[in-house]
Amino acid sequence: MRATHVTRSRRVACALWLTLAATLAPAAPPSESFVEVAGPQGPLKGTLLLPAEPRAAVLVIPGSGPTDRDGNGPLGLKASSYRLLAEALSAQGIAVLRFDKRGLFASAAAVPDANAVTLGDYAEDVRAWAGLLRQRSGLRCTWLLGHSEGGVVALLAAARVPDLCGLLLVATPGRPLGEVLRAQLKANPANAPLLAPALAAIAALEQGRRVEVSGLHPALQGLFNPSLQGFLIDAFSHDPQRLVAAVKRPVLVLQGQRDLQVQEVDARALQRALPQARLVLLPGVNHVLKAVAGEDLRANVATYADPSLPLAPGVVEAVLDFVGGATRP
Repeated sequence: MRATHVTRSRRVACALWLTLAATLAPAAPPSESFVEVAGPQGPLKGTLLLPAEPRAAVLVIPGSGPTDRDGNGPLGLKASSYRLLAEALSAQGIAVLRFDKRGLFASAAAVPDANAVTLGDYAEDVRAWAGLLRQRSGLRCTWLLGHSEGGVVALLAAARVPDLCGLLLVATPGRPLGEVLRAQLKANPANAPLLAPALAAIAALEQGRRVEVSGLHPALQGLFNPSLQGFLIDAFSHDPQRLVAAVKRPVLVLQGQRDLQVQEVDARALQRALPQARLVLLPGVNHVLKAVAGEDLRANVATYADPSLPLAPGVVEAVLDFVGGATRP
């Protein structure tokens, strides 16, 4: 009897150990795959991080200019914010897809001229990417996470994505982009000699009129390059407050209070336009979602070029809390 008792005890102990080991074992890391969807004239390409059993799916929509799927660009932007966000979310069971915009980087073959686009074109690409993400994740709906200008694209895409969970508007302008650019130029005292012609150019573009740049300061010639003016005319025509007011799905407005490009006033404007939206303000967080201790401009800008810096505390948590707790359609 004693021997039988010992054997059973060992079996029970073994079973308990196996159960505990299974509980403590880390989840398998998400798989990484390079994916593509059809673009106008060639493929659009992106990266998918897919956990074994995803509990939500997030599509990251990049911000303005030549910004790639990782959140980096050729003009000194190396913060890797989108890559860091994707890795952090996927480690918590969220499928995350991020992509290169049409005409840029690995999606260069999609259109011959990366400047000959509209925000509506980008929104149509988002529709295609959301369909792929929904298919690959096996989930019934997808979240659109737009950063900066990408938030406006998310707002335009909301009505085009058939199975939309909701929107996450991160550092997203709450005013038409012409107003945002006007405010950014006025905020820098060094721009004073250039302000009058710059504001005149913005006003013309807002009215749908192209501007002659040959007589402008070289800095303004770059800003209002003729190859960009079609895009600017379109971008200036969209009102984020009007767009967000029409959204019928859950919306998170996430804004850092050390952001040099998009201000708290923008976030509050979006929330006023859609009172049921959740507003999260993060102290000490800048435009690339990194922590900034004080108001030193150089310290803030330095984070744009440092991929070794982690995302600021609160960023990932706010996203996880929202996609896990918001009411699904």
